[in-house]
Amino acid sequence: MDARTRLAVTSCLILATLMQALDTTIANVALPFMQGSVSASQDEIAWVLTSYIVASAIMTPPTGYLATRFGIKRVLLVSIAGFTFASMLCGAAQSLPEIVICRCLQGALGAAINPLTQTVLFNINPPERQGRAMSTFGIAIMAAPLLGPVLGGWLTSDYSWRAVFYINVPLGVLAFIGTVIFLPETKPNSAFRLDWFGFGMLSLAIGALQIMLDRGAEQDWFSSREIIVETVLAGVTFYLFMVQIFTTRTPFIRPALFADRNFVAGTLLITSVGVTSYAALSLQPPFLQGLMNEPIITAGLVMGPRGFGTIISMLAAGRLIGRVDTRIILFAGLTTSAWAFNAMSHWTPEVSNMTIMAVGVVQGIGQGLISVPVSTVALSTLAPEHRAEGAGVYNLARNLGSSVGVSVVNSLLTFNVQVNHADLTSHITAFNRLLSAPPVAAFWSPYSAGGRAALDAVINRQAQVIAYNNDYKFLMFATLATLPLLFVVRGPAAAKVSTAPAE
Repeated sequence: MDARTRLAVTSCLILATLMQALDTTIANVALPFMQGSVSASQDEIAWVLTSYIVASAIMTPPTGYLATRFGIKRVLLVSIAGFTFASMLCGAAQSLPEIVICRCLQGALGAAINPLTQTVLFNINPPERQGRAMSTFGIAIMAAPLLGPVLGGWLTSDYSWRAVFYINVPLGVLAFIGTVIFLPETKPNSAFRLDWFGFGMLSLAIGALQIMLDRGAEQDWFSSREIIVETVLAGVTFYLFMVQIFTTRTPFIRPALFADRNFVAGTLLITSVGVTSYAALSLQPPFLQGLMNEPIITAGLVMGPRGFGTIISMLAAGRLIGRVDTRIILFAGLTTSAWAFNAMSHWTPEVSNMTIMAVGVVQGIGQGLISVPVSTVALSTLAPEHRAEGAGVYNLARNLGSSVGVSVVNSLLTFNVQVNHADLTSHITAFNRLLSAPPVAAFWSPYSAGGRAALDAVINRQAQVIAYNNDYKFLMFATLATLPLLFVVRGPAAAKVSTAPAE
């Protein structure tokens, strides 16, 4: 493939990838408006995020089969067209169940875009350009934190939250037309078969796990029969999936993939990135709009600079791969991200917007320094014929980590607000002389209905602040917990990929 055609193919696929990546962050910033429009609680509106991520996670592993069975170009075209159509349905939805169903459809139809884009970029670029190609792909993925909040805030403020879904239509049409024209077709293999039982068991396991995490806080966890049933279902179906892949001749996911320790380490690392990155993004809009009372357009602008740090660090990482030990780059990224989460764990509603933007840039730098080396490490040592399947498992891990992360931090937030509220109110007694002080009694007297209401509002606000701080501490420890994986990564693997000047 000549350089001009390679550039055209890369541009079309990056546009499709950007469209899909935008849909998480662009919808994220509009969640408080969607919550009011469909009368949902904070736990329920989080389903708009998790339903999309879970559907995408379930439909990502079959990407290798679909690409082999029908050809990469055909699968990509169906994915782009289906994702665009589902986006229109999301914009037209009138209730929470409709939005969740349409988001599931959107995630399922667009699931193949990312892994197939990675596969095509690896296949059309020689080894010395693969690090640069992955940095280009990574920029499209991680540019969403820059463009998503700003674009979502502007569209929601000036138009409606529905516009954040309709914006996908022109992007999808352009990506579809470009892919039709420039991407060559690969030869399909009609003899290739899919392990439907393994696929079904894994899908049930992921679905049951996600429902359990989403509804656990609402149902008081294991005191509820529903949560117990969902947990048992997730465990049994995952066990059957593991038995199937080790006993059938043509498993849904080949165990041989996990013989490559770089692939295993990269998959575990990207799972951690999914947990921390998307969970942090889901926490910031309600913090900015709920506790700090920022308008949505301001919240989008404050969250946007995070993407600048991501893009800068990804460009740097693309050039460093092959020249610097991959483990050093990953260590820098993980420790930088952990520092950012530690700083966020001390935020209060009085924190300045400049501080939020500065910490966001640092966090973006950390995420960028992780994403490019991880994708290169995970896929570069796999055989070319296994890359589509490997990319599917890799993206499954990232999506699953993202959905679990969003569910866990929202559940922790709800639980900690209740615990902190109870702890703080335990100090409101008749023996607390501070409540009798004139400045306090004038506003927060526990002996009048108005004073009690005002006092409860203040306590609830402080309980939320502490709960947010605890969530960010959890994300910091989750990031640090992945550092031992760097001892598993083979340093010389990165040396196979150099960064020759672009043609």
